Amino acid sequence: MLSMIGLIGGLALLIFLTMKGVNILIVGPVSALFVAIMSGMPLFSQLAAGDEANFVTSYMTGFTGFIMSWYLMFLLGAVFGKVMEDSGAADAVAKWFVETLGMKYAVLAIVAACAVLTYGGVSLFVVAFSVYPMAISLFKQANLPRRFIPATLALGSVTFTMTSAGSPEIQNWIPIEFLGTSPWAGWQVSAIVAIFMAVFGYWWLKKMVTKALNRGERFVDRETDPNFDTTRELPNPFLSMIPLLVVLGISFVFHDSLAQSALIVALLGGVITTYFVGKKYSSNFGGAVSAGTLGAIVAIGNTAAVVGFGGVAKNVPAFQTAVDAMTNIPGSPLIGAAIAVSVIAGMTGSSSGGQAIALPLLAPHYMDMGVNPEALHRVVAISSGALDSLPHNGYVVTTIQSICGETHRAAYGAVGAVTVIVPAIGVVIAIVLFSLGLGI
Repeated sequence: MLSMIGLIGGLALLIFLTMKGVNILIVGPVSALFVAIMSGMPLFSQLAAGDEANFVTSYMTGFTGFIMSWYLMFLLGAVFGKVMEDSGAADAVAKWFVETLGMKYAVLAIVAACAVLTYGGVSLFVVAFSVYPMAISLFKQANLPRRFIPATLALGSVTFTMTSAGSPEIQNWIPIEFLGTSPWAGWQVSAIVAIFMAVFGYWWLKKMVTKALNRGERFVDRETDPNFDTTRELPNPFLSMIPLLVVLGISFVFHDSLAQSALIVALLGGVITTYFVGKKYSSNFGGAVSAGTLGAIVAIGNTAAVVGFGGVAKNVPAFQTAVDAMTNIPGSPLIGAAIAVSVIAGMTGSSSGGQAIALPLLAPHYMDMGVNPEALHRVVAISSGALDSLPHNGYVVTTIQSICGETHRAAYGAVGAVTVIVPAIGVVIAIVLFSLGLGI
């Protein structure tokens, strides 16, 4: 009982401190320490008996293990995003969507720009930073309430693109290592679910914006608002899409032979292609590489800090009790897998971290039961992108507070609707379709 209280209390502490703005690199180990103490886990290896788990080793094994597995992907993903930004390629793609769809479809234009960049392999955080100045400009022209900008960026970045078949984002690649699948696993069901999330999410977001307009809400200027540089010369938008296509193409060609390592080759190809496509427009290519490197260290450090929390959590008695309960849910094993991954991703506030913790424990269990690996891959990927977007999620905190300068109270309602509820419904649809035999 104390262990379960500690596990739940540790998660609550993780969310509370994150909401208060405390750095996740501090929040992660502090919350994990609370879990360890409440569960009676020895703090150091010297105090543990034999092979008994201890706090420091459990935390650092989770922390360093995640970095060892994913550092190169984070590094090249962040560098690719920054060189796309520096060369003007990201702006060119986003601006083309904005100009093509126009002010009348301001929300749709921003969603579409984020979706193309994300599905092309640009880091989620970089997409938010890159598109935000255009979002401010467009929302101002259309006189829409600015508190919906975070939800607009999130809908295009962390929902139907992040976990879809073929996506180069790591949330779609982590299951490959454990299930022996490809990034295109369950693509038929994935396509249906992605279309649902895009259409329903956009409809719901527009409904919320319209309701706010009817209440009299309008755009409010701030002195700190960025100005989208309309005078900067940008590369051709269609040429700017070539690096995105290169990332997708290379990952598709090499996924059978290199598995998740194909993403390293693909992102490196994207960086090189971006250099040649945008070198004429680049202001400081070397500086962009350096900035991307620092960004990668921060991003993977933040995620690893949460995975470290999971490393401690999974070694306490309450965690195994919770996993046993979730893996023995009556009905389709896909339901148990979806619930387990969603809950763990919610606990850790990270879709990638949730998968990294859950799959080593769950994959052998479900594979031994004869669950179709492609169906399991897709359900795990989609479900990891639901409860992960609770208020303490790193992307959510960064986008709402750091990028958009909003408060959780003002902006999170819409963000939660499109990044938690919409993907959760998508998971249900995926399970139903796989249960009917589609894509298997």
